[in-house]
Amino acid sequence: MLLGQPVFVTGKENFMKKYKMNWKNLLSVNSQRPRSNKRGNRQEEPEEAFNRSKEKPYSDLRSDFERDYHRILSSASFRRLQDKTQVFPLEKNDFIRTRLTHSIEVSSFARSLAQSVADEIIRRNLDNNFGHEEANGITNILASSGLLHDIGNPPFGHFGEDTVRAWFIKNLEEIKIKDSQGEYKKLNEILNTQMCHDFINFEGNAQAIRVVSKLHFLVDENGMNLTFALLNTLIKYPVDSLHIDKKSGDIKTKKMGYYYSEKELFENIVKSTGTYNEETGEIYRHPLTFLLEAADDIAYCTADIEDGMKKGFISFENLIESLKVNVPEDERLYKNLITYKKYAKEKSYDSPELYAVQRWIVSIQGIFISSVVNSFIENYEQIMNGEFKTDLFKGTEAEKLLKVLKNLAFEEVFESKAILKMEIAANNIINYFLTNFVNSVLYWDTPYEDEMAGIDSKYIAILSENQRHIYKYYSELFEKNIKSQDLKAYKKEEIFAYKLYLRLLLVTDYISGMTDSFIKTLYQELTGID
Repeated sequence: MLLGQPVFVTGKENFMKKYKMNWKNLLSVNSQRPRSNKRGNRQEEPEEAFNRSKEKPYSDLRSDFERDYHRILSSASFRRLQDKTQVFPLEKNDFIRTRLTHSIEVSSFARSLAQSVADEIIRRNLDNNFGHEEANGITNILASSGLLHDIGNPPFGHFGEDTVRAWFIKNLEEIKIKDSQGEYKKLNEILNTQMCHDFINFEGNAQAIRVVSKLHFLVDENGMNLTFALLNTLIKYPVDSLHIDKKSGDIKTKKMGYYYSEKELFENIVKSTGTYNEETGEIYRHPLTFLLEAADDIAYCTADIEDGMKKGFISFENLIESLKVNVPEDERLYKNLITYKKYAKEKSYDSPELYAVQRWIVSIQGIFISSVVNSFIENYEQIMNGEFKTDLFKGTEAEKLLKVLKNLAFEEVFESKAILKMEIAANNIINYFLTNFVNSVLYWDTPYEDEMAGIDSKYIAILSENQRHIYKYYSELFEKNIKSQDLKAYKKEEIFAYKLYLRLLLVTDYISGMTDSFIKTLYQELTGID
C-alpha cells in the first residue's frame, strides 16, 4: 500500500469493553493544591482572586485543562524557550526554529492528533467511558503538553543534557567533602544510589516535572499547580533512575521520568490518574503520552529537514537520493518533490527548491498524522491495558520514511561543523558553571560553612533567589518529616544527604533555567571575557 493512502480500521464494536485504565481517572483534574470553587483554608488561584475583586464577577467558563493551557502560555518559563536552541546555534535575523517555535508546532500537531483520535474512538464506540467531554479534555491536555514537553531542557539542546551527565559521572566519584560525622567521603558515598543516578542520568523530561511542579513560582511552592492528567501526560518514562532499562523492549523504561525529589508527587499523580495498578504495583504509560511523543517526532523530523536546507546543510539532490534509495516502493515521495520544484520554476518563485521542500513537508505531515491515528486506534486495547511497548510509528507504513528523515538530518546537520563548534562551546560553558557552582554549595547551609572559600558566597548570591527559596522550603520540610519519624539511627545522615542532594539540584535547576544567550553572557562576565 502506498504511503498516505487511507487505511480504514474496521474494528469490532467494543462499547462494553473494559480496560485496565479508564478515562474518568486518566483525565484527573486533581492537582498539588486542590482546585475548588469554594474558598476554604487554601491559597486562592490567581483567577479566583481576580474574580472576587470585582463587584460583578464574570463567569469563567474555562475547564481545568483550558486553565492549564492559558497558565502555560503566560508563563516566563515558557517564554524562555524563545532563546533556547532547537538544533542550530541561535542567530539574529535567522528564521530557523527555536525551542519555543518547535513547542508551538508540537502543540498544534498534538491537538490535531487528539481531535482525530477522539473522533475515531467515539465513531467506533471503542470505549463506553469516552464521549465528547473526554474528547475536549484530551485535546486541551495534548495542546498543553506540547507547549511544555521541552521546558526542562538546559541550554544548547540535548548536548546540554549530555554535558551535565558527563560532569556528574566524573565528579561524584572524585569530589570529597565532610559528611554528617565530619569524615571526608566522596559525594557518591554520601548520597544514596538513586540520588547519584538522578544526576548521572540527568534528563530534561524529569526536569520539566520539577519546573512546572516546584520551580515556576506562581502562587506558592506548588509551581503552576497543573492538573495531574497533564503532568502524567508529560511523564514520558514512568520509572525512576534506578529502573532505566534500555534493553527491555518497553519504551517506558528507556529513560527516567522523575527525580527522587518528586517521588511523592509522582506517586500521587499515577494513583490519581489510574496508571498505577494497585494489585500488581505496575505503573503504565499514560495513553496520551504516546500521542505527545508522536507529535514531537512529526514536528522535529520535518523541521530539521526544512531548517537544514535553509542553512545549506541538506541539498535538494541529497533529499531526493535518500528517498529513492531508502523508500523505493513509493516513487511519489521523490517525484512530488521534483514536480513542486518544476512548478516553482515555472512561476518564477524565489528558491524553488526550498518552496518544493516546504510544500512537500506539509503533505508528509499529513501522512504521519494519518499513520499515528490509525496506529493508536488499531492498538487501542493494548494501550489502554498498559501493554503497548513501542512508539506509534512502529509497524506503520510511515515508519521507514520517518527513519529516513531522521538519519538524513543526523548525517548532514548534527555532524556539521557549525553544530560541533556549538557543542564544544557548550561543553566549556556548562562545565564551568557546574564546577564553580557545585563547589560553592557543598558546605552551604551545613555545620561546615567555615570551610567555604570567600568566592563561594558570591556564586551563591548569583543563584536564583526563587530557586534558593525552593531549596530552603523543601529541605526544611524533609528535615521536619524525618525528625517526626521514630528513627533512632541514620536520622542525621539522611538529613545531611538529602540536603546535599537538594543543593546539587539547586545548581542543575539554575543551569537548566538559563537561556542560551543568558548563559553565554554570564559566562563571559564571570570569566572576564569581553
